[in-house]
Amino acid sequence: MSETTSKTEITFEDFKQEVLNDYKIATISRECSLLGRKEVLTGKAKFGIFGDGKEVPQLAMAKAFQNGDFRSGYYRDQTFMMAIGELTIQQFFAGLYGHPDLEHDPMSAGRQMGGHFTTHSIDENGNWKNLTQQKNSSADISPTAGQMPRLLGLAQASKIYRNVRGLENFTNFSNNGNEVAWGTIGNASSSEGPFFETINAAGVLQVPMVISVWDDEYGISVHARHQTTKENISEILKGFQRDEHNNGYEILTVKGWDYPALVATYEKAAEIAREEHVPVLIHVQELTQPQGHSTSGSHERYKDADRLAWETEFDCVAQMRTWLLQNDLATAEELDAIQANSKKEVLEGKKVAWAAFISPMKEEQLELISLLNSIASSSANKVFIEKQAVDLAAIKEPIRKEILAVARKVLRLLVNENGRAQLATWITNYLDKIQPKFSSHLYSQSDKNILNVTEVKATYDDAADEVDARLLLRDNFDAIFNKYPEVLVFGEDAGNIGDVNQGLEGMQEKYGELRVADTGIREATILGQGIGMAMRGLRPIAEIQYLDYLLYAIQIMSDDLATLQYRTRGRQKAPLIIRTRGHRLEGIWHSGSPMGMIINAIRGIHVLVPRNMTKAAGFYNTLLETDEPALVIECLNGYRLKEKMPTNLGEFKTPIGVVETIKTGSDITIVSYGSTLRIIEQAAKELLEVGIDVEIIDAQSLLPFDINKDCVKSVMKTNRLLVIDEDVPGGASAYLLQQIIEEHNGYQYLDSQPQTLTSKEHRPAYGTDGDYFSKPSVEDVFEKVYAIMHEAKPDKFSSLY
Repeated sequence: MSETTSKTEITFEDFKQEVLNDYKIATISRECSLLGRKEVLTGKAKFGIFGDGKEVPQLAMAKAFQNGDFRSGYYRDQTFMMAIGELTIQQFFAGLYGHPDLEHDPMSAGRQMGGHFTTHSIDENGNWKNLTQQKNSSADISPTAGQMPRLLGLAQASKIYRNVRGLENFTNFSNNGNEVAWGTIGNASSSEGPFFETINAAGVLQVPMVISVWDDEYGISVHARHQTTKENISEILKGFQRDEHNNGYEILTVKGWDYPALVATYEKAAEIAREEHVPVLIHVQELTQPQGHSTSGSHERYKDADRLAWETEFDCVAQMRTWLLQNDLATAEELDAIQANSKKEVLEGKKVAWAAFISPMKEEQLELISLLNSIASSSANKVFIEKQAVDLAAIKEPIRKEILAVARKVLRLLVNENGRAQLATWITNYLDKIQPKFSSHLYSQSDKNILNVTEVKATYDDAADEVDARLLLRDNFDAIFNKYPEVLVFGEDAGNIGDVNQGLEGMQEKYGELRVADTGIREATILGQGIGMAMRGLRPIAEIQYLDYLLYAIQIMSDDLATLQYRTRGRQKAPLIIRTRGHRLEGIWHSGSPMGMIINAIRGIHVLVPRNMTKAAGFYNTLLETDEPALVIECLNGYRLKEKMPTNLGEFKTPIGVVETIKTGSDITIVSYGSTLRIIEQAAKELLEVGIDVEIIDAQSLLPFDINKDCVKSVMKTNRLLVIDEDVPGGASAYLLQQIIEEHNGYQYLDSQPQTLTSKEHRPAYGTDGDYFSKPSVEDVFEKVYAIMHEAKPDKFSSLY
């Protein structure tokens, strides 16, 4: 019997103390919001967005929330976090100030504005904690409704743990799938596409998910009549209500100021979701927002006098006070005392948080002032340096920007003086100490990161068969599913037919519909499923059918998955593998290669571009030994090409961040990736016939790229460089050029201008001719290389044109 259905008798006194404690939490949260706004308006904080007006329903939600459950919410859930014991007053203000220390701001170490909440799923070494023994919150993001796709995956994980054999030992992540995923969203944000996509997907999947829509009738300044048909989200979602013949949702409505009704509603929702694995939507109506949307403005500008008067009367904290008085649960004096104590506690907590935030910087300020005065004593620029020190000392509450800026300005005055080395060392040491507070954990820093996986080459029998490459991929997936019970794959056409290119042929029949699953056409929530399940210890492979369709999911990838480790400073992870295919097919919509857009939007996710299916399979094998997310782009025209079948399926590993030289040469280095390499190889054969010997390097991965700097080693030999791909001009080829020339210092070995050869700016037109005139061809490569050699050796290579 679950905790939900197991009733424990409590005395009236116990009940009274519980509700008074709830009231205290509500008043503390409200005081934090009120004082938080003042801190922004007085300049101590940059921006504030608070949970005032939503306190009481969040108390009710917290009561139904159990260990092992997950929240996927938005930036007004501070009361909920306080109620589950995961947010203190000091932490609230540390987040508001942007304190870059995880001990003070465990939500993000100052990397996100206040109001963005999380709990720690992994320890300081990157190891999973026991998620069933704590109340969990996935890390918030600001983009409205962006939390919804992830919510779907968090809920689906419970269904997987309850129904898939082989996961019985994963007790750190689930107790037989009894966990509920709780989503919160504002009424206006329910107009976003990800909300509706998630609603539909959860109804299809039938997962234990409870969505709370906090409805205060506005989205910033825009009234619900401009946001939602009928001005009522639960009304227009009635078609999702389950009945005796059809699966669907349980849809509940409740007034946001009615404490006992809220408690009863959330208990009912939890029981349905937890026991039956049925999604529930709770429309929490008649809420208020006493301070308006944020510190950027006042709600008096867009609410009339009647609305403001109603909000004062039906403020949920005020209504809770009235209910307590009417039911003789407290006297007015007792409630006044709670209010006064809350105000005092919040004020004291704010002071402690501010002192903790500013003290280290004051120490750094004094340290630099002392150094500057010491250097000034023997400097020809003594007067100017002392002036900088005096100005720095005059700053009562310095920030690190001001401290470091002074040091760097003074350094300019010491270029030819003895004091320069001392100050330069201080600046370098300061940056080494401070910069990681703002930059660390974009990628995993645990011992499970990609750099700690050793390459294992594919092995072959002497009589190894050459097979369609898709069979190699399929058999490697078979080995993966057999080896890792936590691995599952899902996407459009991934299940029944074994994906559109048959790389998963027969896998659903062998491993079941939950591990190899078809999905609807809904890329954003396919990604969300993967993120949420990966956050709960599973190893999902989310399939996006074609690379062009990744654009539907790029926001979720960019804002959520790519930033997860960074925005939690390494305390949450989602090692999701995203599988897609692209390049070289004909037509606008199935042959795009928007690699520049992708690699610049998803820093924090590895981008892997294997040239064949052996390399792709090796990447999957590698990634399953790491704790990092990655995008694997298979070559769309490679599934029917012949490759030898390895004997060590599931075991061979393609290294990530390591390039491979696939043809040696002496005249020019060509760097490329994916399907384009086959064109380059053909052009290289034709170039050799006219005396030009090309060295071809396969990048293999774009993020990271060439960690061993092997491309530069090649350029040292050939002294010429050409980067080729089928992205637009200035796309991924420009990135690769920047890496080789600037980041790896390859410029110093060049005798010719480094160049790129890319597709045209337009999308590729349909048909073989469309491909030929849109993307690099064998002739394009030949003539580009020939022109470079003509410029270098005109006597040997006469002009073609």
